[in-house]
Amino acid sequence: MAFFLETLIGGLMAGMLYALVALGFVLIYKASGVFNFAQGAMVLFAALAMARFSEWVPKWLGTDNLLLANLLAFVIAGACMFAVAWVIERLVLRHLVNQEGATLLMATLGITYFLEGLGQTFFGSDIYKIDIGMPKDPVFLFESIFPGGVLVNKEDVIAAAIAGGLVILLSVFFQKTTTGRALRAVADDHQAAQSIGIPLNRIWVIVWCVAGVVALVAGMIWGSKLGVQFSLTTVALRALPVVILGGLTSVPGAIIGGLIIGVGEKLSEVYLGPFVGGGIEIWFAYVLALVFLLFRPQGLFGEKIIDRV
Repeated sequence: MAFFLETLIGGLMAGMLYALVALGFVLIYKASGVFNFAQGAMVLFAALAMARFSEWVPKWLGTDNLLLANLLAFVIAGACMFAVAWVIERLVLRHLVNQEGATLLMATLGITYFLEGLGQTFFGSDIYKIDIGMPKDPVFLFESIFPGGVLVNKEDVIAAAIAGGLVILLSVFFQKTTTGRALRAVADDHQAAQSIGIPLNRIWVIVWCVAGVVALVAGMIWGSKLGVQFSLTTVALRALPVVILGGLTSVPGAIIGGLIIGVGEKLSEVYLGPFVGGGIEIWFAYVLALVFLLFRPQGLFGEKIIDRV
């Protein structure tokens, strides 16, 4: 039972990180109706900025204070993501208002390669580390219930808590604020939203800024766990089954989808892997997403999107 709980908790922790990346896809789609293939590049660019500025700031200020360096690096990296969002809206999206979804999709592909090249130009192409002080030592829980306790990684728990807190903030933002309601109106119908005075260009800047902050938090966590390298863009591929499962238009769906896939990957690898030679964790999420595409293409909580694409 203890081993099962360890696997379950590990899956939940991984699922929260998948959900965090998937949120970027959902936010952009809700506001513009386009699937943002640049989300992986945004995570990479944000992680590179965080890693490099956390290295440069102590040299600039002549301090060894890790907390101060990380806070300043986070603020500067966040400003960089805001600048990227503004440039994308000004130079790309502004000229594509009310265009076909395929046109916007191709635009995000171009943005992907632009951000990858820009990140390499400004921050380099080596492997960098992000040290935000998260403890990496495991801890044993429920020792009074199970012999030996349940082994849990502290870093995973803290990362999941950060991801969960951000998800809650975003949910409140969309449901309770005027800007959030405007974002939902734009997601329903661009032209109708414009006709009642909602500035589409400003809304797109806001949602890309929010997605940039989400990418920064995701990049910071993944960079802390795995290091910052250009393969980090593939993290977005791990989030694709999450948005398919949960629904492209649903923030709660991204959370539930991430948890289901995270738990499913871990449990299937541990309990079914020995019978099929292992490797289930690599393809489990994609097979599950394909099944949902066949029987419920809008996902668990998403609206039907056939007419919007």
